[in-house]
Amino acid sequence: MTRHDPETYLASLREEFPRLRVVAKAEDPLSRGIDAVLRLLTFGGQRAYLTRYVTTLGQTLYVPSDWDARPALERYCVLRHEAVHLRQFRRYGLVGMSLLYLLPILPLGLAWGRARLEWEAYAETFRAHAEVHGIDAARDPRLREHVRSQFTGPAYGWMWPFSAQVDGWIDMLLDALEAPRAPEIV
Repeated sequence: MTRHDPETYLASLREEFPRLRVVAKAEDPLSRGIDAVLRLLTFGGQRAYLTRYVTTLGQTLYVPSDWDARPALERYCVLRHEAVHLRQFRRYGLVGMSLLYLLPILPLGLAWGRARLEWEAYAETFRAHAEVHGIDAARDPRLREHVRSQFTGPAYGWMWPFSAQVDGWIDMLLDALEAPRAPEIV
């Protein structure tokens, strides 16, 4: 097993979250219902909820049907992102997460609460990419564009339509990742 093995990481998450479950979205009625609502609310803009996205609700990870076929390092990086959401659910609870995710300020178009929760998780996505593939991979314009589009496009209901601000968050994070660290005192 390597340091970045998704199964090893999932096992460590199960130690931290003993009730953690992994559920296939395609077989889950709740996921199918969410998919239908998202398609309606985003005027068909979010058509990949069941097939592309991993979703965390409480201590359950809902995965698309191709999850096991995805490259191991991709699954590891996604699990790092989802681990942030698991910890957010532990911190805020189901009701708190629901309120933060759905209300402030608007459910669509300007969702500050959702943007802050997702930024915390996408920051971990960048950290995972830097750790696994190197800082150049974290700086890859395709990763930046992917994350920017998650904030500004229909995938999350246009949660934060300010692409320059999203780019600023990314720049600050990447600069911090590259900053030299002070030597540890032993």
